[in-house]
Amino acid sequence: DGRVGQAMLSIPAVKGVEIGIGFESARRTGAQVHDEITMAPGRAIAGNVQRTTNRAGGLDGGMTNGEPVVVRVAMKPISTLMKPLQTIDTTASASAEAVVERSDVTAVPAMGVIAEAMLALVLADAMLEKFGGDSLGEMRRNYDAFLAHIAQRLQ
Repeated sequence: DGRVGQAMLSIPAVKGVEIGIGFESARRTGAQVHDEITMAPGRAIAGNVQRTTNRAGGLDGGMTNGEPVVVRVAMKPISTLMKPLQTIDTTASASAEAVVERSDVTAVPAMGVIAEAMLALVLADAMLEKFGGDSLGEMRRNYDAFLAHIAQRLQ
């Protein structure tokens, strides 16, 4: 969770991050927040288990849990306004009106692309940390062995 939060908050203008139901979980009881786990034979990629909900946003205890990773970010509005706010002129030490420098109204679509890329980097880094090796083939072998181990433990 910390790595995801750090990556998202490193994007300029992002002021908040939530994973899964995020801040809503502070208003609920544990039974309304935690995801129940049930057996799911044939779902080897998730250890043959599944969550009945995904309020955790795909992360439990800092690890992905086989459910989709859901991250939401809050972005502040762009700084330039078509109706400028008051500011100061530091060279004249006097009040001034901000200058209108651009005419776009939102940067959210671009930020969404950046956030998705940042999340992909965090997940790829975690994958390399857990399953890495000297080649993609070695990482794949390590990953397949991990899945087989989990499947065996849950039989």
